[in-house]
Amino acid sequence: MASQTTPDAKKVLSVLAKTKEPMGNKQVAEQTGLESKLVSSTMSALKKEGLVDSPVRCKYGITPAGKKALKG
Repeated sequence: MASQTTPDAKKVLSVLAKTKEPMGNKQVAEQTGLESKLVSSTMSALKKEGLVDSPVRCKYGITPAGKKALKG
């Protein structure tokens, strides 16, 4: 499986890995310093790959596969 772990994706995953609660795109953007639009498109790509999930509407959390991709 080709992974979407670009430097921006790694920033997003690392922020999500450090939190217990699902986060919105705006919160992730603030913590990573990335633009909201970029975070949104990155989140969509990561979700398609199963590296993040959306347990609450418009909020995202890292999956076990996402944690593994971050380490790899």
